Amino acid sequence: MLTVRAPATSANLGSGFDVFGLALSAPADVVRVEKAPEITIEVTGAGSQYIPTDPAKNTAGVVAQELDAPARIEIDKGVRPASGLGSSAASAAGAAVALNALYDRGYSDEELVRAAAEGEAVVSGAAHADNVAPAIVGGFTIARDDGVTSVDTELPLVVCLPDIVVSTRDAREVVPETVAMDDVVETVGSAATLTTGMHRNDPELVGRGLRESVVTPARAELVTGYDEAKRAALDAGATGVTISGAGPGVLAVCRRPGDRRRVAAAMLSGFDEAGVEARAYQTAVGGGAELFR
Repeated sequence: MLTVRAPATSANLGSGFDVFGLALSAPADVVRVEKAPEITIEVTGAGSQYIPTDPAKNTAGVVAQELDAPARIEIDKGVRPASGLGSSAASAAGAAVALNALYDRGYSDEELVRAAAEGEAVVSGAAHADNVAPAIVGGFTIARDDGVTSVDTELPLVVCLPDIVVSTRDAREVVPETVAMDDVVETVGSAATLTTGMHRNDPELVGRGLRESVVTPARAELVTGYDEAKRAALDAGATGVTISGAGPGVLAVCRRPGDRRRVAAAMLSGFDEAGVEARAYQTAVGGGAELFR
């Protein structure tokens, strides 16, 4: 039996809709695989009661089918489903890395990203790689149809997870189908600023690069308490705040690791002000899926 720790991720990062992704140092899923005549799935942990064990409906099961690697797959969920933290991607990425090693297939990271993205399609309806890419390779990633670019960076982060549910499908439906040219220009500028900030490990630039006025405002309507939590985080010293993935998780960038406690407490107070319970993770940019033999 092989074991893989697959990290939570934050996708979009404001200005990088369906393109940018970031691996988080915590939380994470743990995926265990063992060769078997057929694919079977067992799920425990956070929200496991809501996750299908039918291999055709489970992201890890679809990955096993894509890789033609039948196995008994055990998933211990540390990343809550419908959190905006890449829960389904963590399971898909963990399965891809584990099965590749179990069967000694020798696939590259980019090939594993493609297989894991097919698993993601079960949840989102399309094979998006913005979460599975950082879950496999780690760091900050730019996922395009022609490949994945990754950047190692070090940033202190806080992720606040309110006790509400936003489905990926609902979050995609509220995204505007057309965009004004002024908004395009703003988004391109923010994306360039964020990418430069990642290269420089500059939390000020990354915070500025999170800003955009198309996707995030639309999705914020689905996240009760987002405005209050964002304002509180910025007042507490965060350089930027945005919705993590499809939400409801909210990501804040901090200047120093020591700022995380204050920012986390502020975000929790913001959600409390809106009458929403929440929990906060004091985290950072992390590595990709880690294999334990």
